[in-house]
Amino acid sequence: MPHDWSALERDLRRHLPPRAVLAKRQELLSYDCDGLTLERHCPPLAVLPETTEQVSKVLGLCHLHRIPFVARGSGTGLSGGALVDQSALLVVTSRMRKVLAIDLDNHAVTVQPGVINSWVTRAVAGEGFYYAPDPSSQVVCSIGGNVAENSGGVHCLKYGVTSNHVLSLEVVLPDGTVTRFGDELAETPELDLRGAFIGSEGTLGIATAITLRLLRAPECVNVLLADFATMEGAGEAVRSVTAAGLLPAGMEIMDNYTINAVDDFFGRDEYPRDAAAVLLIELDGQEAEVQASAHRAEQLCREAGARGLRRAEDPAECALLWKGRKSAFSAVGKITPTYYVQDGVVPRSALPRVLASIESLSREHNLPVANVFHAGDGNLHPLILYRAEDPDVEARVKALGAAILRECLAVGGSISGEHGVGADKRCYMDWMFGPDDLDTMALLRKAFDPLNLANPEKVLPTPRTCGESARRQVRLQEGGRVLPSGASAF
Repeated sequence: MPHDWSALERDLRRHLPPRAVLAKRQELLSYDCDGLTLERHCPPLAVLPETTEQVSKVLGLCHLHRIPFVARGSGTGLSGGALVDQSALLVVTSRMRKVLAIDLDNHAVTVQPGVINSWVTRAVAGEGFYYAPDPSSQVVCSIGGNVAENSGGVHCLKYGVTSNHVLSLEVVLPDGTVTRFGDELAETPELDLRGAFIGSEGTLGIATAITLRLLRAPECVNVLLADFATMEGAGEAVRSVTAAGLLPAGMEIMDNYTINAVDDFFGRDEYPRDAAAVLLIELDGQEAEVQASAHRAEQLCREAGARGLRRAEDPAECALLWKGRKSAFSAVGKITPTYYVQDGVVPRSALPRVLASIESLSREHNLPVANVFHAGDGNLHPLILYRAEDPDVEARVKALGAAILRECLAVGGSISGEHGVGADKRCYMDWMFGPDDLDTMALLRKAFDPLNLANPEKVLPTPRTCGESARRQVRLQEGGRVLPSGASAF
């Protein structure tokens, strides 16, 4: 059934401010992709609401006109989750940037979804608090997007990902209904719909107010920089540190290509250019604990073959050591404007094997790969570098990305650690999950969105998007009947 876009646009303009509705192609081109630029699709229409009431009205109108919608925050996602790859309204939350409430007595803050990640800490830092999840894009990515993707970051090793820091959510469901999941208590007896919503990638609705857990700033922070002649040495250091019972706030590895890209980016040799790998280890907590742990970590790095060690204790120096890691994607992008990143996860013990496989696959596909990753929890971030003008390069890039994820799964890993599935990895979901698993996910999705309006055909494979990859028996209950294979209800 064709969508009546003129009727939807008329109704949207009736209920939203004039500047909140974008229909001109030159305005919409800004939204033709997210941070994963391999595919581009310009949306037919976009809205920029500023309140929960406006979001509710927008989704209610989509429900009335049976028109799908795709939610978008800052557009920094790396899985095509905010890509409008079919006829759908784009709902952009970037104007919802208010800090709604700060409750320091209960270590909580409530924000709108468009609030930038780093703004949360900025709002409470003067009181000695901070917000722990810190994606590398934290100065531009939004809290709403972090919730949608269940984003991680450098400090997720010790402090966990976004779901560990969200207390409650105000959510607009796909029919426009406003509801609430969770509360300010850490544990409650009801079904954890808050947990189900976080990481659902916009397929269950749109969060419009998010209450986050704040942490007290640690008394002491040290950052160690160790450089190695081999990647295996850096991997052994990671294994040794965790096996010794130390729990760093974060452990990150960069390979030689990334090291040189970062040094070129900053115009100085912050990291040793001849190192095969550098390992960053952050330790935080009480002063005596941090000093003892840092000393032990230095010993373990030397035993693993570290050529050089540097320890930062001053906050400015610590930030400087992290700045290169946080800027790694930008630094590589300056050398190669087009790259494709994956974020498979592997057990720490499998890091040397998988990194060797990635190097072999890179040669096999004749595409260079830069490696930078959350070593502490085995979350890889291989950047496949390519020139957009090369013939058939996109197919080769995707084939290499898929092969890397196959290697991750072969050692008991996952296809995504924090970037999400979106459009990019939906056709790989049945590599990791069986038919019953996928059907259960689809049933949950259908309970929230019976009309399949919220970010349709993302995350789960369908025959239209994945062809042979989706040839499973789709068992979805709809009014007591079972849909046959090939009849997609999501």
